[in-house]
Amino acid sequence: MILVTLGTQDKHFTRLIMMVDELIKQGEIKEEVYVQAGSTSYHSDKMKIFDYIDMEAYEKLLDQCDILITHGGVGTIVSALKDGKKIIGVAREARYKEHHNDHQKEIIETFSSQGLILKAEDTASLKVALHQAKNFVPKPFVSNNRNFIALIGKELGL
Repeated sequence: MILVTLGTQDKHFTRLIMMVDELIKQGEIKEEVYVQAGSTSYHSDKMKIFDYIDMEAYEKLLDQCDILITHGGVGTIVSALKDGKKIIGVAREARYKEHHNDHQKEIIETFSSQGLILKAEDTASLKVALHQAKNFVPKPFVSNNRNFIALIGKELGL
């Protein structure tokens, strides 16, 4: 099963759902697809689309999915990495008015360059990433919280 998450902010991401829908129509995606669409309105009889669900239901879907396709939200990516999930990140982009800036591209590039996730930018690269995901083994995620807290403490003179 593939889980697609678009986050819970008030930002649309129709482009990602359309990419997934197109790959289903092409026969590239044969698995069942669940989409947590948030503020994005989209209808497809090929996917199970819902706006929001509670955390328990979300965690159950995350646990069951083989691949997570997600926006560039750090919280979503980190929680899935901790669960050892195969993740494909697709960033919201400012040029499509999906976000105010391109910080999600930077987030996805950072996680991807570290071998933690795969990335895609359009339908063609999503198709490639889905094929790569079959054999992809993400590197283990190591939190950097301790160093980050120490740095903040140093800056505050603690």
